[in-house]
Amino acid sequence: MKLLFDQNLSPRLVALLIDLFPGSAHVRDVGLASADDLVVWEHAKQGGFAIVSKDADFRQLSFLHGFPPKVVWLRVGNRATADIHTLVHAHGADFVAFDADPMAALLILTP
Repeated sequence: MKLLFDQNLSPRLVALLIDLFPGSAHVRDVGLASADDLVVWEHAKQGGFAIVSKDADFRQLSFLHGFPPKVVWLRVGNRATADIHTLVHAHGADFVAFDADPMAALLILTP
């Protein structure tokens, strides 16, 4: 599963999570740091990414447009990058199940 990390998350997460999610990227790395959500959505859709964000807007886009792309909504508030890294690692099995489920569009993670 390739993840596309939204601008509200640290670009360092790509390197920190490369063992679980090879091929992932941050919006900054693909020239979309200040792009509109719909542009990010389309990039993820075309590139085979799941969007990871703390922004509820992507959750709403998931409801409106369906998938792909799949969306991982991190309901974590303001947390350190290390905390987000730990949360994602702790839910590795959930990501695998989410990716494998052809009907799943939204995964919500909380601490």
